[in-house]
Amino acid sequence: MINQERLWDRLMKLAHIGKQESGGITRLSFTAEERAAKDLVKSFMLEAGLTVWEDAVGNLIGRKEGRNPDAPVVLVGSHIDSVYNGGNFDGPLGVLAGVEVLQTMNEQGVVTEHPIEVIAFTDEEGARFSYGMIGSRGIAGRLERSELEHKDKQGVSIAEAMRQAGLNPDEIGSAVRPRGSVKAYVELHIEQGKVLESRNLSVGVVSGLAGPLWLKFVLEGEAGHAGTTPMSLRQDPLAAAAQIMLAIERESAKTGTTVGTVGQIQVSPGGINIIPGRVEFSLDLRDVSEAVRDEVEQAIREQAERICRERGVGLCIELLQRIAPVPCSEEIQAAAKQACAALGFEPFTLPSGAGHDCMQLVDLCPVGMIFARSKDGISHNPAEFSSKEDCADSANVLYQTVLQLAVQL
Repeated sequence: MINQERLWDRLMKLAHIGKQESGGITRLSFTAEERAAKDLVKSFMLEAGLTVWEDAVGNLIGRKEGRNPDAPVVLVGSHIDSVYNGGNFDGPLGVLAGVEVLQTMNEQGVVTEHPIEVIAFTDEEGARFSYGMIGSRGIAGRLERSELEHKDKQGVSIAEAMRQAGLNPDEIGSAVRPRGSVKAYVELHIEQGKVLESRNLSVGVVSGLAGPLWLKFVLEGEAGHAGTTPMSLRQDPLAAAAQIMLAIERESAKTGTTVGTVGQIQVSPGGINIIPGRVEFSLDLRDVSEAVRDEVEQAIREQAERICRERGVGLCIELLQRIAPVPCSEEIQAAAKQACAALGFEPFTLPSGAGHDCMQLVDLCPVGMIFARSKDGISHNPAEFSSKEDCADSANVLYQTVLQLAVQL
């Protein structure tokens, strides 16, 4: 069993770095706050008896050697950067639990066939440059030099920020892990939802990560005077948009697994006494099954076209992004479920609606995730919280899972 008090103490120490007056955390990539956080986590890795280094994209890595140093490594980890005014559990729990797992193994004299590394990935959140998962893209070979030209609000590019942090952006290729060098990647993360809490479970096994599909709907009607245009003569794009949004809600709810969200809407001209002439709104559609998600998308498109045709409103649907869902490895899920059962927890599976670093590693190695219960499902918020006991429960499941994957001798 891992040391619950040590894990919690380290989480609380890390929470002081980047802390805002609101109580939230702001630790953006390649800043003094992130550097301080890395230095603190590095000290924990050294206390755990690990060999520690940073790679060419700034990933902080601690390694516990295996009996066979040349065997593919088992990776565990997450990230320690944050969104603006976020919480201290999204990311840090996975990194510090990984450190705790390896320290516990060292203290208990556990030897595994495969080496195990804990990794704190650079910039998972993307809060500073609006381009995230830099570290996981880097080791997976998915990071191009041209992508380092994304800039922050002050006009500083990722490449420039890397140089300021002592890294050479022209050497990012050296961070790439060769195919066959990684046996598996396991990430412990807070759920950021209410499913585990609603079932009174402290830990869950992730079945897969939903792939986001983003669309922009543009509806063109005819602006007119609100008082002088009869209802029967209107070509109101906002009324059509409202009808489409109800169709989105209805079609998304049918599957039981799909979620559809309209998070942005712009109405023009925007006067209280003017029938709108143009409406734009977004759609974020997600499912762990790409086929199911795409069927829902097609149903929404067909209904939107029918609604606009019947109302005499023009319609354009623009694709903003289409990311494939990522299924979690059956082997890792089985190991995590076995760990849950051995520890007396229900081996409950659930999907992840949010994106995580493991999505970038799916072509490099099998990936899997373990969720810890989130209080009220709150995340990216100062109120984000997982209890000491839930953090320990999930870390113990991680311990047993990694032990199976790395093969204890």
